[in-house]
Amino acid sequence: MARKTAHVSETPATQFLRSHGVDFSEHPYDYVEHGGTGESARQLGVAEHQVVKTLVMQDQDARPLIVLMHGDRQVSTKNLARQVGAKKIEPCRPEVAQRHSGYQVGGTSPFGFRKAVPVYVEAGILALPRIYINGGRRGYLVGLDPSVLGTLIGARAVEAIDPSSIG
Repeated sequence: MARKTAHVSETPATQFLRSHGVDFSEHPYDYVEHGGTGESARQLGVAEHQVVKTLVMQDQDARPLIVLMHGDRQVSTKNLARQVGAKKIEPCRPEVAQRHSGYQVGGTSPFGFRKAVPVYVEAGILALPRIYINGGRRGYLVGLDPSVLGTLIGARAVEAIDPSSIG
């Protein structure tokens, strides 16, 4: 059962996790516009590398896909496209991402997604002992074992870190 650190109302993501019996912890924080994963990591006292961002992208035919990336890294869309067999990958516009996911940008979770779409996870994330990923609302992360990404949502490992984001 989930360990509660503060009362947070249910989201489609937490409903999905609970319905699948996933053990997760809840981590609300004060959302800061454009604060990103650095702000959430700072407030929660965890390494930004363990905070995983959920990015809604699309291929050359405007087919959506989810990319899960370390909070302190950027995606090389060129490397990602090569690995998934696409000609081109680019981020979706915020309104398009919200339409695909059902979540407000800044509160996007890979769990309880509105549409079934392919999910790709940066391989290094799967080696972490625990990750913190959006729970379906701005200012709310859930902590869980990263193996859930593969077993529950079929995330496929890729190596898509933009080398210029390593510092």
